[in-house]
Amino acid sequence: MWRKRLFAVIILILGLLGAYFILQSETGLAKKDWPTPGFFERLPFRLGLDLSGGSHLIYRADLSAVLGEEKEALAALRDVIERRVNLFGVSEPAVYVEKANFVSGGEERLVVDLPGVTDISSAIEMIGQTPLLVFKTERPEGPEKESLLAKFEEGQKLFAAGQQVSFLEDPFFVDSLLTGRFLERATLNFDQTTFQPIISLKFNSAGSDLFAEITKNNVGRTVAIYLDGAPISTPVVREAITGGEAVISGDFTPEEAKLLVGRLNSGALPVPILLISTQTIGPTLGVAAVKNGIQAALLGLLAIAIFFLVWYRLPGLLAVLALSIYVVVMLSLFKLVPVTLTAAGIAGFIISLGIAVDGNVLIFERLKEELRAGRSVAESVPLGFDRAWTSIRDSNISSLITAIILFWFGTSLIKGFALVFGLGVLTSMLSAIVISRIFLYALTVSNSKVARFLFGSGFIK
Repeated sequence: MWRKRLFAVIILILGLLGAYFILQSETGLAKKDWPTPGFFERLPFRLGLDLSGGSHLIYRADLSAVLGEEKEALAALRDVIERRVNLFGVSEPAVYVEKANFVSGGEERLVVDLPGVTDISSAIEMIGQTPLLVFKTERPEGPEKESLLAKFEEGQKLFAAGQQVSFLEDPFFVDSLLTGRFLERATLNFDQTTFQPIISLKFNSAGSDLFAEITKNNVGRTVAIYLDGAPISTPVVREAITGGEAVISGDFTPEEAKLLVGRLNSGALPVPILLISTQTIGPTLGVAAVKNGIQAALLGLLAIAIFFLVWYRLPGLLAVLALSIYVVVMLSLFKLVPVTLTAAGIAGFIISLGIAVDGNVLIFERLKEELRAGRSVAESVPLGFDRAWTSIRDSNISSLITAIILFWFGTSLIKGFALVFGLGVLTSMLSAIVISRIFLYALTVSNSKVARFLFGSGFIK
């Protein structure tokens, strides 16, 4: 008996720690008393586009000119657009390929979610721009560089403190006139000594003259190569280079170098894309959705708790504790996995509460039947669990199959619902079968009238 009680106490302690983790990571209530560990600050709930506001764009990729490399082309397309979106400072963008299914008409689509970007025209312009390849030279020493360095360091401090930082001018390099529009082709080669992959660039005649001038004027200095605002190579010029050929050498794997060559040669996007759907969600609507979802969940929990306490008495009280731990586990999973919460996901979470309740109801009704048959309370508790298990197992398996089908064939909106619903079903089995059982087994129960009343339900003593 003492082991069962020890397990029950451990579960309660873990539940309290989970609740503290959720409150601390979301609200920082304990900051008034002692410093908050950085781990908590890095784990807020991730809100989907419909809750945070922003733009949702769906593109159709034209793969007619791609033979046998559709997946590679779509992966290249996703990577180019994601890098471009990140350049514009969008917070936690989501760029992904939606698999072909009956909902999408059998075609794969590219989905772009841009939280905080509510201007559709700006979002479309952002996606449609061509990748920018720029050669940059070292910024000369002087007051301008010192001023930019001071602003850059201040921006780093603000960013480290969690504040929004606008785009800062590069204090180390300045743009040259040599850009990707002068690029004729890019090829993948391997260094004959180190066997590391290198990327050779061939410029047209105008680009060749510019490159020769840049390297001549910067011997012994760094000439950085930037793609979409990010440095991909920073070689030091040893001598003036004529002939219009440059080499990008870096810490590339052969696969990364091959992808980069393909994207440089594409000039723009790897494949043409057509915008087929747009959706804008304002931040006010997102805040209202979060508020309504939280209210619905709290009201649902309150109604369930009242029902359990009134109808099932002592087992109902233990079920409420188990259900509270279930909620804590689910919210912790949302943070740790992490799960991007959408309005559909909140609906899936609320429905999974019903699944968790259903398991407890089946157990308690079975327990009541055993009491009616004249068995003692101590005998009825394990029999109630054992005889309800098959029903709980079958219903949960059916729900999991449904969640898997929805996740596999559904759109992004349906996937969010299916993921949260599936996690809820799995966790509800832990709540109904394991936690409720441990709590009930931890009680020392006699077969007195008081005990039979406390373990009865409704109007049954």
